[in-house]
Amino acid sequence: MSAPSAGNVTPITSKSQLVEYIEQGNKPRSAWRIGTEHEKFAFHTDTLRPLDYEGRDGIRALLEGLVQYDWQPVMEGDHPIALKRGDGSSISLEPGGQFELSGAPLETVHQTCSEVNGHLAQIKTVAEPLGIGFAGFGYNPNWTQEEVPWMPKGRYKVMGSYMPKVGTMGLDMMKTTCTVQVNLDYSSEADMVKKFRVSLALQPIATALFANSPFRKGKPNGFKSYRSHTWTDTDNDRCGMLPFVFDEGFGFERYVDHVLDTPMYFVYRDGIYHDVAGKSFKDFMKGSLEGFQGQLPGMGDWEDHMSTLFPEVRLKRFLEMRGADAGPWRRICALPALWVGVLYCDDALEAAWDMVKDWTVAEQQELRDNVPRLALDASIKGRSVRDVARDMLSIAKTGLKSRARMSSMELDETHFLNPLHETVASGMTPADEMLAKYDGEWNGSVEPAWRDYAY
Repeated sequence: MSAPSAGNVTPITSKSQLVEYIEQGNKPRSAWRIGTEHEKFAFHTDTLRPLDYEGRDGIRALLEGLVQYDWQPVMEGDHPIALKRGDGSSISLEPGGQFELSGAPLETVHQTCSEVNGHLAQIKTVAEPLGIGFAGFGYNPNWTQEEVPWMPKGRYKVMGSYMPKVGTMGLDMMKTTCTVQVNLDYSSEADMVKKFRVSLALQPIATALFANSPFRKGKPNGFKSYRSHTWTDTDNDRCGMLPFVFDEGFGFERYVDHVLDTPMYFVYRDGIYHDVAGKSFKDFMKGSLEGFQGQLPGMGDWEDHMSTLFPEVRLKRFLEMRGADAGPWRRICALPALWVGVLYCDDALEAAWDMVKDWTVAEQQELRDNVPRLALDASIKGRSVRDVARDMLSIAKTGLKSRARMSSMELDETHFLNPLHETVASGMTPADEMLAKYDGEWNGSVEPAWRDYAY
């Protein structure tokens, strides 16, 4: 989740400024970049339990240990709560201490994978002497949200207080889930619209391919992606499939209207998160927000507010693909490869649009509802998700070949799709693989998952 942006104090006096802000994300193809984010659980290797923030082997110690690699600490009060670099990358904490790398904007998936592997080498160097390991699951297989410590971030205190008022699974989402996502650019409003529609329609396919959360409290939970399921009752004002994206005339302004209609969480001032949960950003723009009467929001407040929406695809000055569970290490680079292949090649994007353009909003919603439980066995328009995923991968492969971005070994980016081809060929998602181990070699225990899937 984002760090506060309120340092941008340009006052907002009209909606047109908000539209222009997003429109400034338009970039020529030559400037398109790939920003990959992934979260992982940090755990004590001897007890397999979560880390506290403080202590010689806590989250704070990890952050402070990483400073040696030219990371600069981001402080909230006396607490380091993130790290950043001048290249645009950062390390941040999710509410339950999930460790997140938000990668720099890079040109190729090869660079993304190099960044991810460099990050792993750094954190393991710091963590291993402390008896700390890392693993990626979409939903924690045996920890409950009650036993996971909160991180000392004021943003999370506000969210943690508000979410139980508007849904039943918000705290689970905050403290016991991990995801991997990729952020991609657009060249114009029309390009944004097509990419938004294609990626929103196909987001459940990515959820199925990356499904990796079949356990809860040490037992099978009846889902392949329980992480995805938690979002169905977290805060429906700010989550979901956004059917208006498919309305005629959709564009930057319509998305701004949606953000304006979404209740606020907080206002960040002088290092403090002020709780305004449920109140209106429109009132803030009128100077009538309770507690901030007579004050107008800055553009940093708008950036903060935009970051508190959690749909399947999120629009900022780029598009965020938000549908995938965290999982085995080699799958982290598969997600950017998948979406870059589909969205960064005109022919691939058109082929993907041809595949989904006849899907109704109701059919898309039904698909979104069924995939968390059924994954590749769900269907749309009489076709299995497995078959649709096969076609999506074919389109992505074509798009990556067209990009022809080569590594130092003269490999293009298509090989990063191999784990997903294996999933479609076998019909076994990572969740299916873990369930088979649970019924077999793990002897009905999820604890071996921390060993078998540790990074």
